[in-house]
Amino acid sequence: MRSMITKFMQNATIRIFPVLLVSGFVLFSCHREKPGSSLPNIIYILTDDMGYGDVSAFNEHAAWKTPNMDRLAEEGMIFTDAHSGSAVCTPTRYGILTGRYSWRTHLKEGVLWSRDTLLITPGRMTVASLLKGHGYTTACIGKWHLGLGWQYADNHPGSIDFSKPLLSGPHTTGFDYSYIITASLDIPPYVYIENGKSTTVPHHYTESHDKYGWWRKGLTGDDFIHEEVLPHLTERSLDFIRKQAKSGNPFFLYFPMNAPHTPILPTRDFRGKSGTNPYGDYVLEVDAMIGKVMHTIDSLGLKENTLFIVTSDNGCSPQADYKILAGYGHNPSYIFRGTKSDIWEGGHRIPFIARWPGVIRNGSSCDETICLTDLLATCAAITGDPLPDYAGEDSYSLLPLFRGYTLTSAFREATVHHSINGYFSLRRGKWKLEMCSGSGGWSHPTPEEAREAGLPPVQLYDIVSDPAEQKNIAEAFPGVVDSLKGILTMYILEGRSTPGKSQPYVVTENWPGLEWMKKR
Repeated sequence: MRSMITKFMQNATIRIFPVLLVSGFVLFSCHREKPGSSLPNIIYILTDDMGYGDVSAFNEHAAWKTPNMDRLAEEGMIFTDAHSGSAVCTPTRYGILTGRYSWRTHLKEGVLWSRDTLLITPGRMTVASLLKGHGYTTACIGKWHLGLGWQYADNHPGSIDFSKPLLSGPHTTGFDYSYIITASLDIPPYVYIENGKSTTVPHHYTESHDKYGWWRKGLTGDDFIHEEVLPHLTERSLDFIRKQAKSGNPFFLYFPMNAPHTPILPTRDFRGKSGTNPYGDYVLEVDAMIGKVMHTIDSLGLKENTLFIVTSDNGCSPQADYKILAGYGHNPSYIFRGTKSDIWEGGHRIPFIARWPGVIRNGSSCDETICLTDLLATCAAITGDPLPDYAGEDSYSLLPLFRGYTLTSAFREATVHHSINGYFSLRRGKWKLEMCSGSGGWSHPTPEEAREAGLPPVQLYDIVSDPAEQKNIAEAFPGVVDSLKGILTMYILEGRSTPGKSQPYVVTENWPGLEWMKKR
C-alpha cells in the first residue's frame, strides 16, 4: 500500500501541503489561552441525524421554528460550512473525541454494532482525557456507539453477562462520569450503563414495527422505556451540571442525544407540535431539551464562563420522510444534495452553533470550512496544552474563529469527507472532489446504480457556485482533479492532515473507497 501511494504522489500535479499547513500552525499557536487563566466550562451537545435545514436559524424556509437553537445563534456564532467527519454515526463520534478521522482505524466503512469492542485504542488522547488533565470534571451522558468491553457468560459464549462491569467504554477513555445507552435507540441491547455497569439485568425483549418509531428486537432493561430516553438523558445531564455548579471546578459535558434518529418517538407534549410529521415533532423536542440545558446554565450563573456548542453527527436520515416534509415546504438537507450516508453535502454538512460570552460575538457568523474533528485541538488551545504528534492528527483549533479573527492564511488546507460505503471526498476552498460514482451511500444513484449507468468514476464540483452539486466538471478541470487527489493521497500516506510527524494507520487488505489508487 505505502509503495503504491508513494508512486501516486510522485505523479501528483502539486505538493503545497507542508507549506500551507505549517503557516496555519504558526497562526493558531499564537491564540491559545494562557495556562492558569479561568478555564471555561464546555458543553457539547451532539444531536443525532439532525439536518442542516432542520434548524430555522440556518433555513429561512423551515416548516417550523427552533426557538432555543435560534436564541443560541443570536447569542453566539453560527458556522455555515461545518461538516461531520463522516456521513454516519460511529466514525463521527470517534473523530469528535480523538481529533482523528475514523478511517485511519480498522473501521473503513459503516458503523459499529452492539457487541463490537471499543474503537478508541488504549492510551489514545481524547477530549475528555486532555481536559481531565487540566482539572476538569468530565462526563459523557447519552448515546455512545463507539464499542464497549462487554463480559460474557462462561457457559454461554457470546451471551452478554449484564451483571459484570464493562472492561472498556467512556469510563476508560477519560470520562469521570458516564451514563449512556450502547448505540442508537434502534440497536439492542436496550439498557442504561452508568460508570461502566448496566443499571439492570435485562430479561425481556421488546421491538417495534411502527413506520417512524421502529426499533430492532432486543433485550430491554426494566428501567428502559424508549419513549422516555431523550427526556431522561436530558435530566441526567441537568443533574450533572447542577452538581458541578456547586463544586466550582470547570467541567466538560459531552451530551450525545439519541434524537431525532429513529425510533422517532416524540413524547405526548410534542406530538403534532410541528404541524408536519413525527420527525418534525421530534426535532422540536430536541430543541426543547437544548433549551432546558440553556436555562439551567443561565439560572446557575454559569453562562458567562461556558463554551456551549450544539451540532449534529451527520445529515438527516431518509427515515425523516423527505417526501412528506416536502409537502410542507421543508427540506432537512436545505439546498444541499443527498442525505445521511452520502458523500454529497446533505450527508455531512451540518448545523453548528457556538456560544461563549466575552469571546464569541453575539449574532455572528463564520463561513470557514470546519469539521467536528476540531474539538480536541480547540480544547488544547483553550487549556494552553499543545497537542503531541500522536494526537489530534486531523484537528484544528477553532479558537481564532471564535474570537472573530481575520485569518491571514487558509484556516486549513483541506477537509476529508467519508460516506457510509467508505468512499472519499476532499474539499479545498471552492473545490470538492468525490472519488466515486453517484452518492457513495443510500441516495440514488447508489454506487452500484451509478456504475451500471456508466457514470464517471470521479466527481468535481465548484461548491460555491454549485452548492447543490448538480454539474460534475471533473473533465473540464483535470489539473484540479489531479492536485486534489495528490493532497488526499498525502493525507492517507502521512497518517494526518495537520502539521507534525507522520503517524501509523491501519491498512486492510480490501480497503473500500481506494479503487482509484489501485488503478494507477
